[in-house]
Parts: sequence; structure tokens; C-alpha cells
Amino acid sequence: MRTRGATENSIEQAIGERTIVRTWPLRGTLHFVAAEDARWMLDLCGPRTLARNTARLKREFGIDSRVVASSRKALSDALRGGNCLSRPEVYRRLEAAGIATKASRGLHLLWWLAHEGLICVGPRAGKQQTFVLMDEWLPAATPRSREESLAELARRYFTSHGPATVRDFAWWSGLTATEAASALEMVARELMTETIEDQTYWQAPIAATTRAARSCHLLPAYDEYTVAYQDRSAIMTSRVAARADSGHGIFYPPIVIDGQVAGTWSRVLKKDGVAITCRLFAPLDRRQQQALAAAAQRYAKFLGLKQWRVLPSRPRGAASR
Repeated sequence: MRTRGATENSIEQAIGERTIVRTWPLRGTLHFVAAEDARWMLDLCGPRTLARNTARLKREFGIDSRVVASSRKALSDALRGGNCLSRPEVYRRLEAAGIATKASRGLHLLWWLAHEGLICVGPRAGKQQTFVLMDEWLPAATPRSREESLAELARRYFTSHGPATVRDFAWWSGLTATEAASALEMVARELMTETIEDQTYWQAPIAATTRAARSCHLLPAYDEYTVAYQDRSAIMTSRVAARADSGHGIFYPPIVIDGQVAGTWSRVLKKDGVAITCRLFAPLDRRQQQALAAAAQRYAKFLGLKQWRVLPSRPRGAASR
């Protein structure tokens, strides 16, 4: 969505070339990040995420320091030497070491070890994710001080997500309110501000424009456009947010038209095409219908498919064929 000319194959190539990497750098959530950013982001935010979840993981999954240490050794031995193992293969190695992985316990162990910086997601093997040792997969990076990392994270956020509030930044990053405010203060001179209804918004300086962008985007679930803000009232009305099938613009892939969440969508892949089912919250005019068709065509091109169709809405939960 944010890279000109990107295709699914080019993204996979970038992963294989170790230009980008998938791991859990913010809020305990999977992200793609530039390979050179993964370590300092984990160093900054990982310890707080682990501390916040330690008691829950011990209570719900029996994961304590002893289990983590045993898992760390088992996976270090299994992955050492450039090995890439799929999640089922990783689970088998853990089970062989006497570490139970059933009922999501294995997933939470991988999540913990990724936050420690031991492992990250590697190249895809067929349809399976693989895991690798981060120290073997990614090049060494120059360490940053905590202050440098805080300032850089704030700079990145308000440059790419502004206008936004400091509360939005704290929500997105997982930092405490005090840490978020401190980080913003470090880069405040680089940003411009606007106060609306007693709320201060920050963003990088941008060129003025006289025409609002009018477009349609088929966004994935958990896209930065929706998930990166604590307050999403600017992109959806309260009526839309209250709909059970809106997922508040986060849990279901949203259709965004002229900057507003206008519905949700799903896909069914065929041999040479993709069928996109749209659940619109209100009828579209002719221009919006054309914009939606153009978005579907762009998505098919990204997948390397020649054909695409936009299908009528169907009730959520109905089976795809």
C-alpha cells in the first residue's frame, strides 16, 4: 500500500534479502520493520512488554523463567547454523525437549523469545512462516542510547502518522505516558503543531495543498491508518464505530474512501484472479464505485493476478466458495 510498484513477490524477495524483517517490536504486535531498526526498537520497547505480561503468562500458560530458559536453549540449538524452521517444526523441537506447546503455549513462548531478540520471523517456506536466530539472520547494528531511541521513535511516528496527539503516540508505541511525552519533547522543534478543541496535534512540516485527496484503499486488518491512533473519530463516525461488523476499523480489513472507513472487505483467491466481497455501510455514488473498482484492480496487480471481481455484500460468517 505504501510502496510504489510493490508486488507480493517483491515483498517476499525483500524478506529473503533481509531488507525487512517481521517481528514484535511494538505493543507485542507483529510488524514489518526495516532490518536495521529491529534491534533498537526491541531493546527500547521489548522489556516493558515482557514485564507487563509476565504475571499473565505464568498464570494462564505456566510460562516462567525456568520454562523460558529451557525454551531458549532448545531453540538456540535447533536454529544454530542458519537453520529455518516452520512453527510446527519448532513446536516439535520444544516438545522433544519436554516443553509443552499445546493450547497456544508454544505461540506465547515464541512471542517471548522474539521480544528477547533471540528469534525473528524468517523467509516463508511454501505457506508456512519460518523462524530464525536473529543474530544470524540480521546484520549487527550500532547500539543506541535509550534517549536516542526514544527520540527516533517519536520522530518516525509524527513524521509518518501526524497529525497525532501524544496519547496516540503512547498507544501506538506501548510506552508509558511519561516516556511518550519525554520522547516528543526531544523532537518537538522539528515538528509543527495545531490545537483543535483544546487538543494539541503534532506532525512534520508538510507542503500545503489546495485539493483534498479522493481515493479508495482496501486496507488490511490492523493497518497503521486505523490501529495507530487511540482516537479514531477522524476516520469514522460514531454510528460506523458502533456497528458490530466495523471492527472499529481494526479487526476486519476496512474499505477507506476519501479518508473515511466506508465498509469492510474479504477476498477469495482463484487460480488466476481474486474475488473481493465488500460490506459497505452506505451506498456509493458513481465516482466512489469507480474508485473501489480501481482499488480492487491494484490489489489484483499486487498479487500478480490478471482478473478481479467485486462481489455483492453477504452476511458476515457466510461461507466462501
